[in-house]
Parts: sequence; structure tokens; C-alpha cells
Amino acid sequence: MSGFSPELIEYLEGKISFEEFEQRREERKSREKDGENASAEENEEDVEAPSSSRKASGKSQSQDETDGETADGVSKSVHRVFASMLGENEEEEDEEEEEEEEEEEEEEEGGGGGGGGGGEEEEETTEQPTAGDVFVLEMVLNRETKKMMKEKRPRSKLPRALRGLMGEANIRFARGEREEAILMCMEIIRQAPLAHEPFSTLAMIYEDQGDMEKSLQFGLIAAHLNPSNTEEWVRLAEMSLEQDNIKQAVFCYTKALKYDPSNVRYLWERSSLYEQLGEQKMAMDGYRRILNLLAPSDGERFMQLARDMAKSYYEANDVTSAIEIVEEAFSKHQSLVSMEDVNIAAELYISSKQYDKALAVITDFTGIVLEKKAPERSAAEEKKDTDAAVETQEKQEAVTDSQSQPVAESSAPAVEKVSCCIPEGVPIDITVKLMVCLIHLNILEPLSPLLTTLVEQNPEEMGDLYLDVAEAFLDVGEYNSALPLLSSLVCSERYNLAVVWLRHAECLKALGHMERAAESYAKVVDLAPLHLDARISLSTLQQQLGRPEKALEALEPMYDPDTLAQDANAAQQELKLLLHRSTLLYSQGKMYGYIDTLLTMLAMLLKVAMSRAQVCLISSSKSGERHLYLIKVSRDKISDNDDQETANCDAKAIFAVLTSVLTKDDWWNLLLKAIYALCDLSRYKEAELLVDSSLEYYSFYEDRQKRKELEYFGLSAAILDKNFRKAYNYIRIMVMENVNKPQLWNIFNQVTMQSQDVRHHRFCLRLMLKNPDNHVLCVLNGHNAFVSGSFKHALGQYVQAFRANPDEPLYSLCIGLTFIHMASQKYVLKRHALLVQGFSFLHRYLDLRGPCQESFYNLGRGLHQLGLLHLAIHYYQRALELPPLTLEGIETDQTDLRRDTAFNLSLIYQSSGNTRMAQKMLYTYAVV
Repeated sequence: MSGFSPELIEYLEGKISFEEFEQRREERKSREKDGENASAEENEEDVEAPSSSRKASGKSQSQDETDGETADGVSKSVHRVFASMLGENEEEEDEEEEEEEEEEEEEEEGGGGGGGGGGEEEEETTEQPTAGDVFVLEMVLNRETKKMMKEKRPRSKLPRALRGLMGEANIRFARGEREEAILMCMEIIRQAPLAHEPFSTLAMIYEDQGDMEKSLQFGLIAAHLNPSNTEEWVRLAEMSLEQDNIKQAVFCYTKALKYDPSNVRYLWERSSLYEQLGEQKMAMDGYRRILNLLAPSDGERFMQLARDMAKSYYEANDVTSAIEIVEEAFSKHQSLVSMEDVNIAAELYISSKQYDKALAVITDFTGIVLEKKAPERSAAEEKKDTDAAVETQEKQEAVTDSQSQPVAESSAPAVEKVSCCIPEGVPIDITVKLMVCLIHLNILEPLSPLLTTLVEQNPEEMGDLYLDVAEAFLDVGEYNSALPLLSSLVCSERYNLAVVWLRHAECLKALGHMERAAESYAKVVDLAPLHLDARISLSTLQQQLGRPEKALEALEPMYDPDTLAQDANAAQQELKLLLHRSTLLYSQGKMYGYIDTLLTMLAMLLKVAMSRAQVCLISSSKSGERHLYLIKVSRDKISDNDDQETANCDAKAIFAVLTSVLTKDDWWNLLLKAIYALCDLSRYKEAELLVDSSLEYYSFYEDRQKRKELEYFGLSAAILDKNFRKAYNYIRIMVMENVNKPQLWNIFNQVTMQSQDVRHHRFCLRLMLKNPDNHVLCVLNGHNAFVSGSFKHALGQYVQAFRANPDEPLYSLCIGLTFIHMASQKYVLKRHALLVQGFSFLHRYLDLRGPCQESFYNLGRGLHQLGLLHLAIHYYQRALELPPLTLEGIETDQTDLRRDTAFNLSLIYQSSGNTRMAQKMLYTYAVV
């Protein structure tokens, strides 16, 4: 190292820092600046001078090297080399490469000059090279190596001013001074955040410290900044796998494949990781790319990979892709197709119902031969065919011999027979698949020997093959051929399974053996209690056999309520079962059981809504039998909020499944059936609760028409249940929306009369302010004031209605009665005037209403109240003489006032002491 500059030697030995090295080097370069300029001028003169021999060129080259030496004896090129190693001026390096290329061109020109001095030059070149020549050669080789490395790697984003610091950080790391190296790298990152070198160094530092997580993080950042380094991505993928981060490893392999897409190893590793993540589609796509990249000579590997991919596709129910893989493998490597491959291909074709292709694969690759043989014909048939041929030839006399076609077929073609020849060594699995294909293609002639071969096999060992052939017979309707195979299976120990019994039952049912089929279905239910189709089929058979109780027993619930609340699939199966059970119960007239099934189904749909409405479905034995009932529960008995949120999440999943089984309209029809059935059994309270729960169900509530219909159901159920307070809540909203609908006001009056409540008084007054011209509200407010004793207010309301419609008898009657009540008060002024006005309106009422029971009874009642008994008796007697009014939709007994009139007359007679007359009135008109 004596030829190096002093500051470089001290820096490499660690005596000075990089900053001191830079300072000393700059000072030395300023001192040598003049010497360098002079040497540069001499180099230009030497270049311009012509060279005639290799010796001259060698002298000029050594002269240039000598002139380019510095004061310490080291050439200028050596300094450039070390400067480039430390990341200094790259432009000077490029200029140096250009100068070298010019020198090489000059050497070539010199070598191609005079040929006479060639011997002397050879003698001179045989001399021992100097140390400077060897050093220059090494520098040239170093430059070439750097040049090649630059062509492979992208240009660094690290500024030239920071490359020295980067080198210092690497040296500190090599010395073991990790903390200083980390600080230097952080400083470089602060100034040049897009450079990947400091991140790579930090990754190595933390890996050396054993902090693999930080090492991986910095390595990922460095890889993102220098993404073309595929080896680094692969290394990071392996580190990610060591930390069980499979998704990150997949990402790293994806980045590596972006710059090396044909690397089979990377594709294989990533596909394997996709399989671990459960992403079968991505894994299969990767394996498909591997198949495309494999060489034709690598056939064994191609076939094995294709085999595994076909199995994976088949397990994922992607039969089409599996068939494509198998067909590609068969087309590229026919000579490598094994019996296992044939078995897989036949299975795939059969599962996709491509029986002709399955048969072709079996016959092409296994040596199985199917031959068609025409049956021998009798002499009469041959003569008939000959006559037909001659007749055809006579019709075609105009046709030339070259164009005519001889008739070889007979008028009645004979049925061809098919024989099958199976060589030894063919597995029984492929033979069974051949049988399945022949059955589905309706080629039944060669099946007899094949069936004999199959039956010779032990069903305990080959039961799955028995079942495949039996199912093929069932598919084409050959039940008689399938029954012996299925009977053998159900009698075995290993294949005494529910699926085999189900096929056996279906076969017996198709053959008309209903009793035996019911027994087989019962066996299926015993072995698989959750098999819905078997339960429904068993119930149908039992009903057909006249066993309704056993038919209902087959449709007993399969799941408990807790399972139904959590498992959406179980809820779906249970709903289908309950639908069939409800239909069966309704057909048998068992209404209580029918309501139980309806309530169970609706509770599955309205679970959250019932919770909001504080309604619960319980099981009780009120009528001696245990049935389901709806009850109202308190808020504290509802589950907690956390449990409620979990239940809501489960209910959403279950709701999606339930609505897939029944549409919104179907659920609505179920609800209506339940309400009607509850009312038929006089369970009005439960109908009312069911309506409340349905109104809390958003899907019904958002539909305006359904919401209104539910409100009417709720009103009717509340009235029938005599819950007039709740009925008032329904009718109150209805009359607010339809103020001018008389039917609603009639219901409103009925409800308020029965409720014995006065809260509707203020409601009518407030509604009157919004609708001042409504006569119904005017009269109702008058009635409310009249009942409350506010006769003047009532009179004002009645007069307002009378002025609007003076010909209405009711208004005159109300005004007359109001005057009479005012005159009947203890402290009143002008009593006589009030009585005169009252009776004037009552007589006006009589004139407008006409002579009838009602008008005479009302007049008599008014006179009776005032104590004018003789006049009251007159009008009461006239009311008794007239028949009751006949009104449409109302029974005559409800409009007959004779009982009321007779009772009032009996009171008058009794008060006057005429008890006999009073008893006569009661016995005549009031006795039931």
C-alpha cells in the first residue's frame, strides 16, 4: 500500500474519519492542480504525433503514465479508481472510459502500420511487465466489471454527495459499530428518502442483531425502492414465512414474478401459499401458468401436476376447468396417460353428463373394444331387400352408372348388437364407469356379462361401485335392474347407509311397492334424522296409506330453538318442514296444531320485531294439550343489549335465508292465515299481539297498504277482545287521516261509548280546530259537552250543525233535549221559555222524522222527564202500536223500542200505584 496516497492509507487503517480524508484529499488536489495541467498538454502532443510501431506506442503510453503521476508516486488513474470506489464523480469515470477507447483505437492503428519492425517489437514485448502495467491492467478489468454491473442494475437514486457517507456507514457496520452505522443511515434517509441503500444496510444491521421484524420492515422498504431485485423479494418472502405472514409472502413472490414471470419456482411457491390461504382460484391460475411454462420433455411432471389440478378443481366443484386440464394433458402427452388418468377423466365426464366422451376416453386408452354385429337375416327378408333394390334401380334409369349408388340397406334396418371385449388388467373402477356410460347411452346389450362380473365382487368392498351402477339404472328408469344391486347394499354392514336406503326407497316407490318404500324411508329417517326430503316423502306415503298420525310424526320438528336462532341452514330446513306440516294439519282439521306451526314459522321471521313489541311465544297446556301461545312480557325480561345485538346479527343472516324460501307475499299470506285462525278460535288477545309484532317488522311497516291492513286487523282484534283503550289508539289515528269517512266515526263512537273514558273530548276539540266545517266533529263535541253537563256549549255546537243542515232530524232532537235538560236544572231563569223552545224543536223533529217508534218514544221520554206523565203515556202507547224500523244490515230486534217503552210505562204505572198495569206491560213486552 506504499503506492497509495497517505490520507487514503490512514483512512483504510481507521486512523482518520471520512471527513478528514475528504479534507486532506482536497488540499492535495489543489497543490497538484498545476502539475496536472502541464501533463495534460503533453498528453495532447503525444496523441497528435503519429505512431509507426508498437514500440513507439508503448513508449508514449508509459510516458503518459509517468506524466500523470502525482507527487507521492501514485498515478492519476489509481486515484480515479479509488474515487469511483468511494462513489465520487461518475462523469470523470465516463470521460476516462472514452479516453481508453481512443487509446485502444490508436493501438490498433499502430499495430496495423509497418510490418518491418515487427521482430524488434516482439522482442521488446517479451520483457517482464512492470508493477505499474499490472496495476493498470487490474484497473481496466475493474472498470469492465463495473460497466457490466451497471448494465444489470438500475442507476442508484443516492446523490453523489451522500455516497461517501453511505460507504462510511457500511464500514462502520463491518467494524461492528452498529449504532453509528444506524445513525448514518437515518441521516441518509432523511436527506434522500428514495434511495434503497440505507434501508438495505439497516435491514442487515437489524438482522445481525436478531431483530427479524425490523429487518423485514426495512428490507421491504428497500425492495419497494429497488423493485427489480427479484432475489431480494424472494428472501423477504422467506423471512415473512418464518414470521407466519403468508399474505405478505404471497405479495413478495408476486413482486418477484413481475420482473421474472417465467420462474417456475416462484410460481410454485406462490400457488402453494395461495392454497394455504384457501384461495383455490388463484392457486389454480398459478399452476396453470406452470403448465404453460413446462418444457415438452418434462412430461411426467406435467401429467402429475395436471392430475393434482384436476382433483383440486373437482373438489371445488369446477368440473369444466378440471376437464380442460385433463384434455390438455391427454393431447400433449398421450404416451404418458395411465389408468389413473383415464379414471379421473371418465369421472369428470360422467359428473358433467358427457357420457359419449367418457366412453371414448375409456376405449381409446384402456384397450376396451366395443364391436357392432349385425344379426343374421332370414331368406324371406333377403328376398324382400333384393326386390326393393331392383325397384329402386328401375326408378333411376336416367342416372349414369358412375353416378348411381347401389342400395345396401334394407327397407327395414336390422337392429345392431354391441359386444364388449375387456382385456385383462383393466381396473374394476374403469369397468364400472364403462357400464355407467353404456347405461346412459342406452347400450344395454353388453351389460349382462359386465353385471355378472360386478355381482361376483363383494359388496362390502365394492359397495360404491354397486351404488354407481344402481344410480345409473335409476337415472334412466331401469328400476328392476337397480333393485337387486340396492338390496345387496342395504343388506351389507359397511354400506347400510342412509343414502343407500334412500335410493332403495325411491326405487321401491317407483315400482309401486308403497309399503316397503315407507319402511325404507323410515329407515332413512332413523339413520339421518335431519334429512328433510326423506321426512317429506315418508309423510306423503303414510298419508297415502291412510296413516295420518304417522304422517304427522314424520314431520316432527328437527331442531331445537337455540339451534334455529344461530344456524341459518337449520332454519331453512325447519321452515320447509313446517310448511308441509301446516298443510297436513289444516287438511286434517287440527286447528290448534295448525296455529302452532304458523306461530313457529312467524316467530322465526319476527324474532327481533317480537322482542321490540315485548311479545313472547311460550308453550303451555291450558286446554289439556301442550300448544304454543303468544303473551305480553315486561321489558326487564327481554335479553340484555349485548345479547340483543348478537341476536340481531344472527337474525339478519337467518332472515336472508327465510326470505329465499318464501317471498314477502308468501310471508304476508302466512300472517293473514294465522290472524284468521286465531280469531276463529276466539284467541283475540294473541291476534292482537301478533299484529303488534308485525307492525314492528320493517318489511311490513314500510308497505303503506300492508300497514293500513294490519292496523284494521289490530282494531278489530282489540274490539273483539274488548280492549277498547287499545282500540281507541287505532281508531284515533284512522279518523285523523280520514276525517270525512262516516264508517270510521261510527266505530269511533262505539269505541268511546264502551271505553267509559273521556280522553277523546279534547281530541275532538283539537281536531275541530283543524276541521271547523266538519259536521261530525261538531255534533260529537256537542255530545261530549252534553254528557259533561256543559249544556250551553253543547247547544252552541248543535245550533252550528242545525244551521248548516236544518232538515236533519237529529239536530232538532239534540237541540230540543238540550233545552229540556236546561229547564230541568234547579236554578234556572226563564224555565217556561226553555220548555217552549225545547218542545218546539222536538215537534220539528217529529215532523222531519215522521210517525215511528223512535220519534214517539223520544217525545214521551222528554215529557216523562219533565213529569208530564199523562202526555208521556200517550206518546208511549203510540210507540207501542207501531212496528219497529227495518234497516239494512241491522236485525229488527236491535231497532225495536217496545221493550224500552213498556219498561218506562211500567215505571209510570208503578209510581201511580197501578201495579197490575205495570206487570202487564212487563209480561207483554219485556219478558224474554
